Amino acid sequence: MSERVVVGMSGGVDSAVAASLLKEQGFDVVGLYMSNWKDEEEDGACTGERDWADVARVCDAIGIPYYSVDFSEEYMDRVFRLFVEEYRKGRTPNPDVLCNREVKFGPFVKFARGMGADLIATGHYCDIAHEGGSNFLLRAADENKDQTYFLNQVTERQLDDVVFPLGGLNKYDVREYARAHKIPVAEKKDSTGICFIGERKFREFLSRYIPMKEGDIVTADGKRVGRHRGVYYYTIGQRRGLGIGGSAEGNGESWFVLDKDVERNLLIVSQGEDAVLFKDALMTEGFNFITRPEGDDFECEVRIRHRQPLQRAHAYILKDGVRIEFAEKQRAIAPGQYAVCYLGRVCLGGGVIGRAFDK
Repeated sequence: MSERVVVGMSGGVDSAVAASLLKEQGFDVVGLYMSNWKDEEEDGACTGERDWADVARVCDAIGIPYYSVDFSEEYMDRVFRLFVEEYRKGRTPNPDVLCNREVKFGPFVKFARGMGADLIATGHYCDIAHEGGSNFLLRAADENKDQTYFLNQVTERQLDDVVFPLGGLNKYDVREYARAHKIPVAEKKDSTGICFIGERKFREFLSRYIPMKEGDIVTADGKRVGRHRGVYYYTIGQRRGLGIGGSAEGNGESWFVLDKDVERNLLIVSQGEDAVLFKDALMTEGFNFITRPEGDDFECEVRIRHRQPLQRAHAYILKDGVRIEFAEKQRAIAPGQYAVCYLGRVCLGGGVIGRAFDK
């Protein structure tokens, strides 16, 4: 009998092509859609209903069975609550990273194995190697679409019996395959932003969970230059949306967010690319090693945000996290985001950025 592969279906073109490729290869393919968020838009339509309808159309076209499973409770407890807590601290969390560890490669995999799955597959742009009883998460062939950054918190064991059919493909090839095979979502746009916010305005959504309070926008030396609508809305390095006009004493350059003082409700800014915005080292709060290198320090390449070009660095494994020193200064290192380390194609893992500083 063919090996059974349960594919995580999102309603998008990537997971659709992953499922179709696996069926072509002779696997017994089953589609499984995760419902992670319970909410309704203003028109009363559930935000996940369209995606579920697309999953049904795709699976019917491919000729595979499909099911839906509700993980909204797990998502709320393990992902969303931490998302809100981090914003309360004035940090910039990445819920997609936690969703992969806490839901997609946790309860989802367990449920899929209960369906008789021999293998688990998703439409992530990354690759994997299973060698000598170990699992290695690898960067995708399409560097622009590589999604290993979002998988940096999974454990090595969570990658047991996992396959990534799109690891060797680029996005153009995926679209062309979908068109050639008449997959219904061939032209569907990629989803962007945070999954549970969707097309809604971020400020409006966040204000439901964190009371917002206006306050002063000040320079590093304490000069008041404007008013903000709530420090939680802003990100280190942000330029647009500050609402600061020109200043008689200004230099005519754009304003940037340097820091957030949550306790005093202050947004700290600078006009122009202030040197304070650039740091050459950071410290993580803990670190999840998917693959641990030899020794307590090592040369590597690092990303501090998705799609950032890899940056040369030296990492030091310490008791409470990993210290990363960059070969060149990095702009706008944001606490709450992840620093992810690579050795060649191998994603070693990552940790939450606690603070940035100069070495």
